[in-house]
Amino acid sequence: MIEELKSDEVIKKVGGRFKLTALVQKRLGELMQGARPLIEDIEGRTTIEIVFQEILRDKITFSDT
Repeated sequence: MIEELKSDEVIKKVGGRFKLTALVQKRLGELMQGARPLIEDIEGRTTIEIVFQEILRDKITFSDT
């Protein structure tokens, strides 16, 4: 998980640190309110790890709207 945070890959994929922060915050809220994870291998992962995996696997993206 720490490696994912240090990686520029996830920042570039979303389009910058601000967009990454906004996307993570929004998705964490959705998951905490009961939304289902978009990846299957969630066993043993924290909610933030799930969000980062969803981003890295192109399951969620940042939308300006």
